[in-house]
Amino acid sequence: MKLFGSQSMVAPIQRVLMRRPGASLLAADAKKWHYGTMFDAPKAIEQYAAFADLVAQSGAEISWIEDDNDGLCDAMFTQDASLVTDHGAVLLNMGKVLRVPEPNLHRQAYQAAGVPILGELTGSAMIEGGDFIWLNENTIVVGCGFRSNREGIDQLNEILNPFNINVIGFDLPVWHGAEACLHLMSMISPLDEKLALIYSPLMPTAFYNLLLEEGYTLIDAPAEEYLASGGLNLNVLPVKPKECIMIDGFPLTKAMMQDAGCKVHVFEGDALCIACEGGPTCLTNPILRG
Repeated sequence: MKLFGSQSMVAPIQRVLMRRPGASLLAADAKKWHYGTMFDAPKAIEQYAAFADLVAQSGAEISWIEDDNDGLCDAMFTQDASLVTDHGAVLLNMGKVLRVPEPNLHRQAYQAAGVPILGELTGSAMIEGGDFIWLNENTIVVGCGFRSNREGIDQLNEILNPFNINVIGFDLPVWHGAEACLHLMSMISPLDEKLALIYSPLMPTAFYNLLLEEGYTLIDAPAEEYLASGGLNLNVLPVKPKECIMIDGFPLTKAMMQDAGCKVHVFEGDALCIACEGGPTCLTNPILRG
């Protein structure tokens, strides 16, 4: 039985690493963690439970990291601290200082889940998982901004090149500054192997052109919903090709995906996702897709 392997953004999720928020989030200092005005910890925990139910209903097995009141409020965004390949996991290095301990939580989780660790980023190298996508099974694209840097790309190449995986980077805009969370996946969510939801005004031109060269069909999300959501209308989790989970309240974005043939599930995420700057993709780290 295959336990791990994920070199696609959209193949069916069979196993996923998640962390249910609890005591740490209830004790969170919203200002310290850069959470917005809609932050409400008890409500966020309820919304997370509804989201986790949708993930489970997709057929995915959830491997849980427990919140033991370690104070790591953002650790519920499991996408960011590691990535999984067909050959094992890589532990990343967080650009947000408050999140630096999180990769070690993932180390322990992978050891328990039977996932080998290929390597880890060290020193000044930074990549957060929200800054990468699989362009294809042999190519990772990383956004270089306040959370990920060129040293991170160099180290990730050293780890993954022996497995015929190449990592390339594109510079991201400043947007709302260093304290805000602008990742590569703030401007793109793949929906199928060659279909993606994007927000083109923020995309690096060379990356946009690369997607077209690769044969992608690009759905440009409506600006009014993008700006109203802080980009989280775009944060869409494919549980299988053309079937996805998104935050409720963005009907124009949802309709555009449905018009492209996608089945869309929604959950309330104002207190959890909008307030804490992370959507359904951020809340999951696929261990096994396929």
